[in-house]
Amino acid sequence: MPLNVAIDGPAGAGKSTLAKAVAKELNCLYVDTGALYRAVGLYALRQGADPDDAYAVVPLLPQIDLQLQFTDGTQRVVLNGEDVSAAIRTPEASSASSKVSAHPGVRSFLLDLQRGLAAKNDVVMDGRDIGTVILPNARVKIFLTASPEERARRRWLELVEKDSFARMEDVLSAMLERDARDSSRDTAPLKPAPDSVLLDTTGLDFMQSLDKLLEIVHSAG
Repeated sequence: MPLNVAIDGPAGAGKSTLAKAVAKELNCLYVDTGALYRAVGLYALRQGADPDDAYAVVPLLPQIDLQLQFTDGTQRVVLNGEDVSAAIRTPEASSASSKVSAHPGVRSFLLDLQRGLAAKNDVVMDGRDIGTVILPNARVKIFLTASPEERARRRWLELVEKDSFARMEDVLSAMLERDARDSSRDTAPLKPAPDSVLLDTTGLDFMQSLDKLLEIVHSAG
């Protein structure tokens, strides 16, 4: 059986950065599931559809050819033949991804793609419902979190490095709004799997967080 590591948690918890590092250490495939929802959100925006409106978004799904390509361990997201790996990282795409991910039709559309990758490969997969819905039988399940203030600070620093003029208070407000939306949605809400290990990285640097993650993985056998 392939090794499946499921890492869930709220926005800004450092899931993607840490999951990539864990995958590298374990020589596994890293799958950023959030990128898939971002791609769907981006497509909806490009088509002029309201990401909040399932009746506008779901009919677009048959038009979407979505692929994950891996080059030297790096995931690239290809939407209808276009590499959108950079385009899906804008604040607009991020907001749209959270909205489209609330639609059952979108989640169903992406389910087989995610499970197919995990069935054929050793994977580290991060998202918001990996341990609860996508890979309920994963050998290792981790719920990664940090205080809202810590997560907002990390995200703000990322934006500043990209020459963004974002204000810290705006980043925190948007993060709290997304936390509420992701946790309260009817379909696959953000929550720890009953058998997951909680890891709070508030006050920890990257290497300390990575060491704790690897310790959890190795202790699971």
